[in-house]
Formats: sequence, C-alpha cells, structure tokens
Amino acid sequence: MNLSRPLLTAAAALLTLSLAVACSSSQAADHGSAGGAEVTLRIPDPGNSGVLALGKKDGSLERALSAVHAKVAWTGSAGPFAPAAQELNAGQLDFALGSITSAVTALSTKPGFKLFAATTPDPVGEGILVKDGSSITSVKDLVGKKVAVNQGGTGEYLLLQALAKNDVPTDQVQRVYLRPDQSAPVFNSGQVDAWATWSSYAVAALAGSGAHFLANGQALGSDNYSVWAVRTAFAEQHPEVTRAFYQYLHDGDVKAKADPAAYLNVFTDAGPLAVNGKTKEISVDFGRQNGVLGPIDDSVAARFDKVAAFYADQKITKSQVAIRPELLDITTLPAGGNGPAVASPSGGA
Repeated sequence: MNLSRPLLTAAAALLTLSLAVACSSSQAADHGSAGGAEVTLRIPDPGNSGVLALGKKDGSLERALSAVHAKVAWTGSAGPFAPAAQELNAGQLDFALGSITSAVTALSTKPGFKLFAATTPDPVGEGILVKDGSSITSVKDLVGKKVAVNQGGTGEYLLLQALAKNDVPTDQVQRVYLRPDQSAPVFNSGQVDAWATWSSYAVAALAGSGAHFLANGQALGSDNYSVWAVRTAFAEQHPEVTRAFYQYLHDGDVKAKADPAAYLNVFTDAGPLAVNGKTKEISVDFGRQNGVLGPIDDSVAARFDKVAAFYADQKITKSQVAIRPELLDITTLPAGGNGPAVASPSGGA
C-alpha cells in the first residue's frame, strides 16, 4: 500500500503535466489560427473592366490582401444588386456592389449585410433613355407611355424621381418591369417608349442604338449613390480584411478617375466584353466624371434617408426603411498589415 502511493502521486503529476502541455498546445494552435490563417473573400467576378478587374489581372489585389492574410474567390459575375443581396443574406457571398436604391429595397427585410462605402451619384451615366427622333422631348411627354425599369432599383427610382420633379402623376406612366439584361432588346424593338437605367447598360444604347438621355441623373437631382455591402458576419469576424479591401477600392478609384481608359478592356479588347470606338469614348468620358469611393458619413447617410423616405412615399416599400442601423463606419475598423489609413469621412474621399 505504501509502495503504491508514490506511484499514484507520480502518475497524477504526469497526468497534470500532460494536460498542461495539451492545453498550452491547444491555445498556441488557436492563436496561430486567428493570427495566420488565410481568409477567403467571395466577390462577384468583375469581368473586363474596373478596379477589381485590373487588380485581378496584375496581382495588386492579391498582394494588398496578403498583408492581412486574405485572398479572393471570384463567385459568379457582377450584376444587379438584388440577387447579390440575396446571396449575402444566404452566406454565399461576402462583398457586393450595388446602388442605394436597390439596397433600400433589400434592407426592407431582415438583412445579413452592412453598407460600408459609397460613391456620389453618377451625374451623366444614369437617366431615362429615349430613341433619337422620338416625340418624347420632356418628362411630361411620358404620359401615356411605357417605360422599362428594374423593379425597386435604379430604373424605377429614376423614373419616379423624374415624374415627381415634373409633377406628373405616377399612374399616368406605365412601368414595364424587366431585368436590366432584358431591357435593351425590348427598348431597341420599340416595345417600350423609354428606358430608365444606368451606365452599365446605357453606354451601349448611347453608342450604338440611336438613343439619348431625356434626362440624366444630374438633371433629375438623383441621390442614387453606388454602395458597397459586406456580409455582417464577415465584417465582425474579419474587420481588418474588410478595411484593407475598402482601402484597395478607394485607392483604385482615385487612379481610375484620373485615367479611365487604363481600366477598360483589362483582359481583352475584342468580343462582346470589350468596349471600342464610340462605346469606349463614352465610357472614358463618364469615368472622368465619376466620384471616388469613400466612407459613409452623416451627410451621405442623410441622403440615404431621403431615398428611403421617397420609396415609402411612392409605396415601393411598406414603410420607411431604417438605413442607419445597417451602416458600418469603415474608419473605426482596425487596420491590418502595413496598409495606409482609411480616408477620413470629413475629407470627402
């Protein structure tokens, strides 16, 4: 009996030591995972133009994200925000670009994303298109006409904004709800009299379809900011990655505004994805007049509130959507790696 006590004591000590070593190893492994594991950002493929397209081609996006132990997985393709918002909510996407008009609609249900950056409304690239030679020469001439719009998004907003600004009752103009990619052939064939859309689709119509803007965003007093959204859980778990991605987009926008042509035809200058001739000229002109992505400060949030109130007044949403709880102040997120500081909201960046 006396002989067994030392053995039991030694065994207990050995067990305690083993547990301590195991615990220490587990903690070390957890720490290493948090500090060094590579994070994957799922983003829609940018196609053949823009800041992300060039970043994908030249490796600059990969290098910027590697500083915060992150990489990109390109998922699907860039397009309207409505389906992207659904993918954010379903946890299938981490970042997406859209408009505040589409975002208001998406935020009317319980969202799984936050808005963290915005670009001022496009003054020249969005608006209401009509055919050259059309009898429609003013917004008031839209009475009794058919106008193609994307429901709850930029197109419907621009049309309603135009009608409200010109005191035209909304029930006197027929809205034809179409997906943006369905609208061009319907407009070109004359099945609708006008088309409310934005630069992604308007440029081709302006360049080759014999169309012009009846009124552009500037003439309509548009508050249709472009916005970037991040999946809420991703921003909470990886704030330094979210901030690094924002900084890359912001810096790229500064360069793209100065030299828009460098961000066109990134992968190919031929085929359906390429822009050439008049299409390229218009794209470059619009690019020079675009704003630069920046944080969402109080003045921008106030204009978001204005859009939300307008949507409620126009019965697009059942009530005014609360936007501010779904905004993320990118300037408060921690910086990772050796990246530059985020531009201050008061700086207008």
